[in-house]
Amino acid sequence: MLYSFLIVLLVIDSFVLIAAVLLQSGKGGGLAASFGGVSSSADAVLGTRQAGNLLTKASWWCGGIFLFLAFLLSMASTRSRTPKSVLDQTFSTPPASAPAVPTGAQNAVPLQAAPVTPAPATPAPVTPAPATKKP
Repeated sequence: MLYSFLIVLLVIDSFVLIAAVLLQSGKGGGLAASFGGVSSSADAVLGTRQAGNLLTKASWWCGGIFLFLAFLLSMASTRSRTPKSVLDQTFSTPPASAPAVPTGAQNAVPLQAAPVTPAPATPAPVTPAPATKKP
């Protein structure tokens, strides 16, 4: 329940942060100038200096809240499940009941073991190499 509430807060904060950043006027006037011409509605109500000050503070606060909520959500998600490492798993040998058949070898003829004949007990006679004649 708390996790869902924090996610909703994070989404709302992200929309407010996006709006605060886009409404700030930069060197070229920004998006704030395009809504109301040269002077936007926020400038008309609060004045030019105060609107920039308010949007700057809002973007800083929303950015800080966004980072804090993201940190809380990451901590809450890791506490619900324990991280597992490959090194923590034990190695088990596969069962030796049936050998694995490679893909595509289902229709292949099974290999038969060749009969093994014992080597003869007596060594074979060695024939001398033919002599070569020198001229």
